[in-house]
Amino acid sequence: MVHSDMIVLRWAAAFGLAVAMCGMLAACQTPDPEHNFVDLSYVHHGTISLDVRRIEVVRAYVPPAKNPNVEHLSPANPLATAERWVNERLRAVGKAGVAQATISHASIIEVPLKRTKGIRGIFTKDQAERYDGLIEMTIRILSDNGREKASVLARVSRSRTVAEDVSRIEREKVWYELTKGMMNDLDITLQNQLIATFGKLVR
Repeated sequence: MVHSDMIVLRWAAAFGLAVAMCGMLAACQTPDPEHNFVDLSYVHHGTISLDVRRIEVVRAYVPPAKNPNVEHLSPANPLATAERWVNERLRAVGKAGVAQATISHASIIEVPLKRTKGIRGIFTKDQAERYDGLIEMTIRILSDNGREKASVLARVSRSRTVAEDVSRIEREKVWYELTKGMMNDLDITLQNQLIATFGKLVR
């Protein structure tokens, strides 16, 4: 009887250890919480019809994909979002000419900030980094022989800071909101400039 009890106790201990190990393994393998970021779209803003045969995008900006640039880590990539704006907002309705949209800047740069030092720094939660976003786009109307008829330039920028204890998801949200805010500014700026500058080329 005692022998049976010892077997049961050993089995229970082994089972408990196995459960604990599984729990620890599961905890180690639990992925970081993710946030479902909505793709930025501008279809609902309507289209701007231009008297050209086609519209083309020139990606003049080449992301470095390394520090201090972080735009390649953003849930809403500024370069891809700017190109999407062109594809969704501009429409070619003419029989000749080209509307050329050149994206010359689409960056988010991380800038380290000074932190409180010494004993005081232990009890102070500083802003650790600032993120500077910049998007620049030029839209030109060219004739079929390459002659420029009209052009507009829009340059928008925004900045945000984050605290030293910011989480990965919160940091990604800052990048996302930076891109969203800059693109909203770009949308308004370019629409107003196109209407004011292109005249009859806008239908």
